[in-house]
Amino acid sequence: MSDIDSRAPMTGKSALVTGSSSGIGRETARHLARLGCAVFATVRKEKDRDELGGLGEPNLIPLFPLDLRDRDDIPSAQEFVERELRQRHMSGLSALVLSAGGGAVAPLELMDLDGFERELRARLVGSVAMVQAFLPMLRAGNGRILWIVTPATIPTPYVASIHACDFAANCLARTLDIELQRWGIPSVQIRCGGIKTAKGLETTKEVEAILRHPKADLYRDSLEKWSQEMADFDRKRTPPGKVAEQVERALRSRSPRRRYSVGYMRRAAAILEALPQSLADRVLKGRFA
Repeated sequence: MSDIDSRAPMTGKSALVTGSSSGIGRETARHLARLGCAVFATVRKEKDRDELGGLGEPNLIPLFPLDLRDRDDIPSAQEFVERELRQRHMSGLSALVLSAGGGAVAPLELMDLDGFERELRARLVGSVAMVQAFLPMLRAGNGRILWIVTPATIPTPYVASIHACDFAANCLARTLDIELQRWGIPSVQIRCGGIKTAKGLETTKEVEAILRHPKADLYRDSLEKWSQEMADFDRKRTPPGKVAEQVERALRSRSPRRRYSVGYMRRAAAILEALPQSLADRVLKGRFA
């Protein structure tokens, strides 16, 4: 018998979803809200709050401002969620879904370090700060933590600002799963291959921008070839709604797996991850030679 009843409403459940202004975060927040879950959908900008609030979905609760690069936003967000849960007669939070983040295309030598630093703050420091702030509510609600990540142990050239964060998030998620086991709070990774989001479809534009860098000629041939390959990859990306369905699956399960996989090329990524590190590196070096 399945441990999931996908027909049952999620009334009485609650979730906080970061990065809900667009892409996977937005699709996940809306999907869970339509199922009856009370969803705190965090956004950085006032216009995104107003847009979410205008969707007419009563279970979708915009949470503004919350910029994970700025820890000063978190205490007021924490108070807001506590107050809303009390008003709804909910004992705690069912899920914290960590979806916020972006990243940029660039060889490490040409990387914008200010942008990389902002990404590290949002994806890593900010995520840990959210865990610290909301763990009391997760304990009270028998909740779980979900990390939206890419396959996290594969060094992927030109997108290190994304994958380096996912390497670290893999460590954080697995460490939390050990540390929180006494309270029965699972820490789950939703590992995404190619997903069709606005950010994911900007690869060609970002390559064009990095090719204007003063040192771009060092990488021009390789970047142009990679950009052409990515244009084909982009056409085959998986809709973000499929990620939202995996989030739902992880939340409905009485005993969730610690890894769920979704998205274009996810199986190829899993094969690379299963290889010895030296062999995986050799395969990637051959591809990018």
